[in-house]
Amino acid sequence: MPQNPIIQVSLDVTTIDEALELAHAAVRAGVDWLEAGTPLILAEGLRCVRALRAHFPQVPIVADLKTMDGAGLEAEMMFKAGANMTVVMGQAHDASIIEQVKMARRYGGQVMCDVMLCPDKPRRAREAQELGVDYIIVHTGFDERNMIPGLSPLDDLPAVLEAVEIPVQAVGGLTVEQALQTLEMGAQIVVFGAPLVISGTEFKAVGDNFEDVLRSIVQAVKRRAP
Repeated sequence: MPQNPIIQVSLDVTTIDEALELAHAAVRAGVDWLEAGTPLILAEGLRCVRALRAHFPQVPIVADLKTMDGAGLEAEMMFKAGANMTVVMGQAHDASIIEQVKMARRYGGQVMCDVMLCPDKPRRAREAQELGVDYIIVHTGFDERNMIPGLSPLDDLPAVLEAVEIPVQAVGGLTVEQALQTLEMGAQIVVFGAPLVISGTEFKAVGDNFEDVLRSIVQAVKRRAP
């Protein structure tokens, strides 16, 4: 397991109020990074990123818009709104990855490349690294794994870790124990969202014990760290 792993929580809800409630609980629980999830950005626009930045001026924020095109403009908008990191899809053209990286350098931000659905994930991860991205996301999509039971980012993680030198995270339907396992496999960032934030097939918060559950997870990550 890497030293001092980063703990990220994805706010995959659809209102700013709910996102802020969860974000405050997550920060109190000891989470390192907050992610404005795709559903939240689609529902609320970049207002949600601005709100997160206003409430958490020192916390790194990931804006996960899953960019496929117009990557420079989208990145500029997200960085200006207060994001520290943006997400470009590995399936996008090289030009999109290049443009997002350029904009990140301009604004002092960073870029994550999500290799979801790439036919050769390790190869695309390596190419993205060479194009200048800062992180790789090994991702099995929500719809994909619901249609094809048994799919898991854990299947792809070892080969991607072998292919790149930059930090990697794995997301997509993982249990808490599986998410912790990604760190033991060599991932540097552990992401919690579903099933904590997503309840079944609805994008909404789960229960009143979110903070307690997340705090116990943070403690588990720290216990496993060297």
